[in-house]
Amino acid sequence: MSHGPGLVRTTCSTGAPLGPGAGAGLAGTSPSEALLDRVYPRTYSALLKVAQMVVLLLAFICVRSSLLQWISYSAYSYFEVVTICNLIMILAFYLVHLFRLDGVFTCISWPLSEFLHYLIGTLLLLIASIVAASKSSNESGLVAGAVFGFMATFLCMASIWLSYKFSCVTQSTDAAV
Repeated sequence: MSHGPGLVRTTCSTGAPLGPGAGAGLAGTSPSEALLDRVYPRTYSALLKVAQMVVLLLAFICVRSSLLQWISYSAYSYFEVVTICNLIMILAFYLVHLFRLDGVFTCISWPLSEFLHYLIGTLLLLIASIVAASKSSNESGLVAGAVFGFMATFLCMASIWLSYKFSCVTQSTDAAV
């Protein structure tokens, strides 16, 4: 049964000035407390993101500081690009959750975008780590970078599992109610 075209409102960016009480956050909290989620840094998802960022940074530093990086420049420049791009995106998702921007920008499906990022990023990181390991020529810095790349791949697979578990289990239990 159709009622014709309707108006759909989002809170993405209306351009309207903030009214009284807008943006105040939760009742009984000051605006500075509502801006920052103090519980999020202690969650499994946040700790996993921090571990991923540390391992990706270590992988990048190992490869970047290697003296024999020029053996196969294109393979290692690809590895560096993939590790830094993954690190930046994970940091962006961490900050989105930390500052509760996922509640502000509701026009973006944050669980889906995070799931797709981890899916694509993990695949690219796995490929980059395999290529880096095969081209390392037993040079310790390049081998260490490849090992950290594989560790980051494993951590990203854990994030894929957690984000899939969160989004699919939450949706299936909501549909059953």
